[in-house]
Amino acid sequence: MLTYNVRGENIEVTEAIRAYVEKRISKLNKYFTDATEATAHVNLKVYSNKNAKVEVTIPMPYLTLRAEETSPDLYASIDLVTDKLERQIRKFKTKINRKSREKGFPELSEEVPAASDADEEGASTDLSVVRTKQVSLKPMDSQEAILQMDMLGHNFFIFEDAETNGTSIVYKRRDGRYGLIETDE
Repeated sequence: MLTYNVRGENIEVTEAIRAYVEKRISKLNKYFTDATEATAHVNLKVYSNKNAKVEVTIPMPYLTLRAEETSPDLYASIDLVTDKLERQIRKFKTKINRKSREKGFPELSEEVPAASDADEEGASTDLSVVRTKQVSLKPMDSQEAILQMDMLGHNFFIFEDAETNGTSIVYKRRDGRYGLIETDE
């Protein structure tokens, strides 16, 4: 079941806003079992141009769901970000179930296991490190890693190759296709 951590920047999070966020994001509970403990981190921002941005991150042991939406209406942004998260879960579940059928494993239930998060900030021009992040590498194949990378909206993803047990990196090339870097271990 999901718990909620709702905070606002340049906006007071009223009970009505909090209730609406929880009501909309609780739609995702059907994808989690009762044993699944996850916290939805919701950040609401209002800009001087009257646009409202909603960012939602749901970190779990094997998957990090993340989406953001900006629109002139806060409630519309909440609706859009919830729909985006649900599409991510469905896409991943479909892909995992297809792989399971191909390998002869039973299909997954509504619960969606996945891979780890490898989040990085954009490159700095002064070559100084502005953020450090610890990642735990989960065994998977390159297709699963590409799916995770796309779901997170990143340009690369680090993972443990399930076949070789080595560390590998998938990345998005300028031509829109994907590349794979394998390490010698």
